[in-house]
Amino acid sequence: MRLQLLALPVLIGLSACTQGTPPLEDLPAMPQGICNAEAAQSLVGTKATAEVGAQLLKLTGARTLRWVPPRSAVTMDYRADRLTVSYDDDYTIVRISCG
Repeated sequence: MRLQLLALPVLIGLSACTQGTPPLEDLPAMPQGICNAEAAQSLVGTKATAEVGAQLLKLTGARTLRWVPPRSAVTMDYRADRLTVSYDDDYTIVRISCG
């Protein structure tokens, strides 16, 4: 009897999670093709600065810019509207990619 009473809040909580989920066709689609890293590859080898960052956003059409310092871990989640720019210890851009 006591075990059943303890399980009741868990079951109620689980049922609440499924009630508020909209159907898949009602969910907004993830933006596709917003970032174009090819347009900015000529900037590999330049110094990472705020001005270059603004130029990168303009060239690629990305909405957000993620700077990646050397020896840093980054999330592997993909965002079509994000530009990822890696640089070395001298602040020289070594990689430009979308995601």
